[in-house]
Amino acid sequence: MQVPNSENAVQIVESEDPSTTVYAALKRQSHGRSVAQLEVRDDPPPPPSDAPVAQRMAHRLDTAAGKQLYGLRKETVEPVFGIIKQAIGFRQFLLRGKEKVSLEWILVSTSYNLKRLFNLGMNVQKV
Repeated sequence: MQVPNSENAVQIVESEDPSTTVYAALKRQSHGRSVAQLEVRDDPPPPPSDAPVAQRMAHRLDTAAGKQLYGLRKETVEPVFGIIKQAIGFRQFLLRGKEKVSLEWILVSTSYNLKRLFNLGMNVQKV
């Protein structure tokens, strides 16, 4: 099985389901915002239809809607991975192979969910 490069992967995902639009970072963004980023400005003009995926992705992230959608990752996904890395201490897989890594990830995600339930006050009563 050949692993697709990023551009091909985006095209595959978007072609399988036309209602899906990929928003992926192309470069690192610094924390905080500059004055230029805080200024209200119109969305940039769309790239030509034959533009490369990277150019189309950059345009998506430069629009107001794209910034809002991409910003949601800070509320939903990234805190979970931060907690798994920092509080649980899971930074790399110890096993090899897709099946073993999948099992290891199930254990890590289960421990995260149990930790979350405990912190929310849903303690399991002793039998």
